[in-house]
Amino acid sequence: MSGSSLDGLDIVYAHIYEVRGKWNYEIIASDCVTYDEDWLRNLAHATDMEVADYLRLNTAYGRYIGEQVNQFIEKNSLHHQVHFIASHGHTVFHEPQNGTTTQIGDGATIAAITGVPVISDLRSLDVALGGQGAPIVPIGDKLMFSEYDYWLNIGGIANITVLQNDAPVAFDICPANQILNGLAAKEGKLMDENGDMARQGEILSGVFTRLNDVAYYHQPAPKSLSNEAARDMVFPILLESSHKNADMLHTMTLHIAEQVAKAVSQYPSDKPEPKLLVTGGGAFNTYLIEKIQEALAPQHVSVEVPDETVVKFKEALVMALIGVLRWREETNVLSSVTGASRDSVSGAIWMGHSYSGE
Repeated sequence: MSGSSLDGLDIVYAHIYEVRGKWNYEIIASDCVTYDEDWLRNLAHATDMEVADYLRLNTAYGRYIGEQVNQFIEKNSLHHQVHFIASHGHTVFHEPQNGTTTQIGDGATIAAITGVPVISDLRSLDVALGGQGAPIVPIGDKLMFSEYDYWLNIGGIANITVLQNDAPVAFDICPANQILNGLAAKEGKLMDENGDMARQGEILSGVFTRLNDVAYYHQPAPKSLSNEAARDMVFPILLESSHKNADMLHTMTLHIAEQVAKAVSQYPSDKPEPKLLVTGGGAFNTYLIEKIQEALAPQHVSVEVPDETVVKFKEALVMALIGVLRWREETNVLSSVTGASRDSVSGAIWMGHSYSGE
């Protein structure tokens, strides 16, 4: 899969198995293929293209995914071991209120390039059923990481899964890495590593208050953010005057922590010491994690960051699980999370080989 922060194409080869209702996994190999400048530009501006160019990009990106998977298989000696590919692609358009969502990376092209069955288009059925089509990771939280009480992913957008009456509820919390990375880019850096620049800044009280007053934060779940909507929510507030960049990074970091704590407080746990699992690129931002832990301290929620592989590739791992469930024709997107009229078995299947097995 490819996330909103455009870090690259995440690829995971995993063994996923179920025994008497208990799901387990083993990540055998993983990699993140960094995008070159052309892919960064094309993916970031896909919706600005003319229709013909957009359609060409969809198939070109499918070809790119297929080629990268083939190289991954070669590099890790996985020939004849891959049962199927579950491809999320990259979200370029998301308007669930209008019944539309699009993740580019044509599944038929991936199947043709790899010769392996492909499961793609994982969100469209949920949106057609009136859901937000996001987040879809909570099925993995429920089945593979059940020892936790809250599940937070900090990517380009921060999203959370919580339990309400034993049913998962999930929603996008706020813009995250795509804003922090955008501010770091003003200093010629890809990211604010460890939150070091933010740590040196000071809070911009007026900006902090305005950020927390954005209308989206007052909407009930389920709700979701497109990449464009996430940027439009906060960038104008941050950039409308000549604040120091370190101060903007500091203020945005505190804003993310504040919104995470607010999201958790809406779903209090009956456990004396509930646990929150943090994954995604933001989990490596030590200053952000410190501030989230501080913000959650009054609720006695402890923050846990797992091993590096799970932090980096949990979402790609869950896409594999969603593919497994689709292959088995079992529910893989939860209406309690998305607000759809019912649970669904989502994903289109493209056979990468002929029926004769060739």
